[in-house]
Amino acid sequence: MPCVLIVEDDPDVREFMDTLLDAYGYDTMTAENGAVALDVMRHRKPCLVLLDLMMPVMNGWEFRKRQLADPALKDVPVICVTAVFDQAAVAEQLQVRCLSKPVDFPAVLGEVARACMRSAHRH
Repeated sequence: MPCVLIVEDDPDVREFMDTLLDAYGYDTMTAENGAVALDVMRHRKPCLVLLDLMMPVMNGWEFRKRQLADPALKDVPVICVTAVFDQAAVAEQLQVRCLSKPVDFPAVLGEVARACMRSAHRH
């Protein structure tokens, strides 16, 4: 079953995304910050990471830097889900797709389906 890692510090948003993806048949893992996310990924590699940027402990920028530096994790696709104003700059800087908050869940589901389908073809 495709697994998606939701990295979001807001417990309500994290739980809502978790419930939504679960309802659509995805296995999910959650992390409240980038440090927890990296630890979770080392135990089970997801087909996709949905990444918030503004988080305590380790933010999305630092998570992405460390993820790309880790040979075992660098190929896991990441989609940034953020309220940051200049999403084009974030997308270019982090080399990821960006979706805006408030979250457009049909768009999120489409991105998750595409990423997890590509992941399934790679294995």
